[in-house]
Amino acid sequence: MARYEFKLPDIGEGIAEAEIVAWHVKVGDTIAEDQQIADMMTDKATVEMESPVAGKVLKLAGEVGDQIPIGSVLAVIETEGADRAAQPADDSKDERPLADGAIEATPEQAHEIPVVAVDETSAAPAQPAAPRVEPEVAEKEPMAKAQVLASPAVRARARDLGIDLAQVRTASDRIRHADLDAYLLYNGGSVSTRGTAAPRNDETVKVVGLRRKIAENMAEANRRIQHFTLVEEYDVTALEETRQMMNRDRGSNPKLTLLPFLITAMSRGLADWPMLNATFDDQAMVITRHGPVHMGVATQTPNGLMVATIRDAQGRSVWELASEILRLSDAARSGKATRDELTGATFTISSLGPMGGITSTPVVNPPQVAIVAVNKIEDKLVPIDDEIEVRKRMNLSLSCDHRVVDGWDAASFMQTLKSYIENPLRLLSA
Repeated sequence: MARYEFKLPDIGEGIAEAEIVAWHVKVGDTIAEDQQIADMMTDKATVEMESPVAGKVLKLAGEVGDQIPIGSVLAVIETEGADRAAQPADDSKDERPLADGAIEATPEQAHEIPVVAVDETSAAPAQPAAPRVEPEVAEKEPMAKAQVLASPAVRARARDLGIDLAQVRTASDRIRHADLDAYLLYNGGSVSTRGTAAPRNDETVKVVGLRRKIAENMAEANRRIQHFTLVEEYDVTALEETRQMMNRDRGSNPKLTLLPFLITAMSRGLADWPMLNATFDDQAMVITRHGPVHMGVATQTPNGLMVATIRDAQGRSVWELASEILRLSDAARSGKATRDELTGATFTISSLGPMGGITSTPVVNPPQVAIVAVNKIEDKLVPIDDEIEVRKRMNLSLSCDHRVVDGWDAASFMQTLKSYIENPLRLLSA
């Protein structure tokens, strides 16, 4: 038998150490060659570590959350054959997709609000009808288990309370919530109020990996950037009508949300106000005004928020933007987004769609200098030509780095957006 030392390879340019995000093996496990043993996160990406040999795990370097220097021993594995030092392949230029559930955490990830690519006009799911209370009549004997009749809600409540439905008396042909209340009262229990949340125990969650990167980036953004937020209301009645009309005749194209239209409007507005489509190196005190608009789209994933980047958004149609949003959001949620797809944004848009609030104060993602949060659409009574009409209205919240962006530029940009958003024909024209 021999001992094989698997050393942490160089997994990124200029990276000195990496954080252990997850172990997939434990000491004593027998593993196969190329089996995944750990997920390691750097400032740029999360990478799967696979064992180059088969054998038995003798030692692991640390616990989840620990920082491990590049080149140090990550795992010691007992193998067949002579002792040999670990010589893993050069992973410094590894372009494989990121691990599932382990997504790049860059400064662009410091967000409060993700993008949810859903149709803003979708209806909420129907709520179940309230249970009907039966009048009191002579009680029947408890039913045999095979004969117990009860709604799914009653069964779920009984299961949560640890009640055997076969022991519950009922005055009708099926057990109802009132019967459960009576059972609890008769047996010395307390009657629980329907609709209240089930009791939960406290739990401790260690802040590691993506969540730790988000926390660090949020703190750094608030520490270094002097934020100001400007909120403007827009009439999106005509835009919503245009969106719905285009969806009715979309063919094989993806369903349009409001987001592609807003990205188109912002791309055009940023051409007029380039100070907002910029990045700021506050160490060198250099501002770079970017020509193309690389639009960062804040996206919710199972493990936290991240930003996917639509390259050259100013040159794409609303249909192309819709397809790219769908592709990038799927890649982000599945952990298959590449490094290039997660970096390089020059401006960010963030939206909760119909779940959003009336207004919000998004946090700028350094080195960017501006971010827009999209709030929900509401029907409002609006005076138009001495008459009151019901119009669809929506707020956009623009946060800027006040070291770079003046209030005049921010307000002018928001007014330019209004000229496009409230005039869909102008927005969609070449």
